Amino acid sequence: MIIIDVKDNESIDRALKRYKRKHRNIGLIRELRRRKQFTKPSVKRRTEMLKAVYKQEKELAEAND
Repeated sequence: MIIIDVKDNESIDRALKRYKRKHRNIGLIRELRRRKQFTKPSVKRRTEMLKAVYKQEKELAEAND
């Protein structure tokens, strides 16, 4: 559970912004969406490989420019 202490003379908007930032940084929503359905280990490996290939090609294209 994420707890945000509202400081003295701090607006609610500012505290809400800090809460949202913390929430995004710990990746809670991303984790919930990932756990919503089961993915086989072979599918995970395949997607990781495709991501790595994509990143490598992108870096090579950027280096060649």
